[in-house]
Amino acid sequence: MKTFQDSHAVSRRLMLALAVLALTLGCASVRYTASALAQADSFTGQWMIEFRKGDSGIQMTLRYRSKEDGRGFNSTSSFEVEPVQLQGLTREQAMSGGSHVQFQFKRDAGTLNCEGWFKDGSGSGHFTFTPAPGFAAELKSRGYGVPTAEQQFSMAIEDVSLSLIEELRVQGYERPPLEQLIRLGTHGVRLDYLRGLKAMGYTLGSVEDLIRMRDHGVTLSFIRELAAAGYTELPAETLIRTRDHGVSTSFIKELKAAGYERLPLEQLIRMRDHGVSISFIKGMGALGYTQLSVEELVRMRDHGVTVEFTKEIKELGYEQVTTEQLIRLRDHGVTADFIQRMKARGLGNLSLEELVRLRDRGGE
Repeated sequence: MKTFQDSHAVSRRLMLALAVLALTLGCASVRYTASALAQADSFTGQWMIEFRKGDSGIQMTLRYRSKEDGRGFNSTSSFEVEPVQLQGLTREQAMSGGSHVQFQFKRDAGTLNCEGWFKDGSGSGHFTFTPAPGFAAELKSRGYGVPTAEQQFSMAIEDVSLSLIEELRVQGYERPPLEQLIRLGTHGVRLDYLRGLKAMGYTLGSVEDLIRMRDHGVTLSFIRELAAAGYTELPAETLIRTRDHGVSTSFIKELKAAGYERLPLEQLIRMRDHGVSISFIKGMGALGYTQLSVEELVRMRDHGVTVEFTKEIKELGYEQVTTEQLIRLRDHGVTADFIQRMKARGLGNLSLEELVRLRDRGGE
């Protein structure tokens, strides 16, 4: 039979155990909170902002440490921002003769708390990241997983916004996993790019195709400039191929000025692949070879006919040389030096065909 003293001892032991448990949980909570705060504080970096004089444009550049596949590296992200996004910063402060500033740059995933210095429209300083508390819940309500702290920081930096996610849904894109959604941002696919493509008739359906278009440099301005040059309603794959092969709108404009207007894209790609440059076309034109066909230009470049080689042949007295003869001379190793050596031996009146035969026989 237990005595009062026994019951009292048990009660004291129970209270002691509960106190120890509470202390342990409290310490764990403190450690967790400290860890979370330390992790949040680790998302820092540098900002630079340039207010362009004469217009309302603002260019912002962020430098920070990021991780991919478990590896850390330095990253830079640069983009235009609206004045309303820089809360607490006025144009007067930015254009002053020198001013200390504190402001916030807000995005759906979180806020960059910025501090630094501005003078004459140029500013720089440091930022710390504060994640938006309701962002993870919003993602979850749309069928996505909860982002890690690193992922949420990346989504803020790269402007992976709720509007972008909604636009993907409205346009009928498959819902990407969270990792791929973040890749959209890191590869430069923004809301304006997605809407711009839609306005020009491009709904790719695949998020990976969006990333591929952006990675290959198919910008909205590139598509518009091609359309202005007469190349409209091009398939996405054609746009990528055109960009990959170095066919720029400036190249198209220069060709037009040289008399090559509205060439098929395949011919433009072929010219670029075979090294037919504007300088080559102009150089040959100055030597009298004007309005050459695309095929002639390509063949000459393929066979090593250069502007310098053509000029040397003409200066040696061979004025009326066709493109085919230039190619034949090049193929058989008839150089300006070889012709000069033959002239020194009293063989200055040889025709081009005789020079070729002599070279083929090993004549020196």
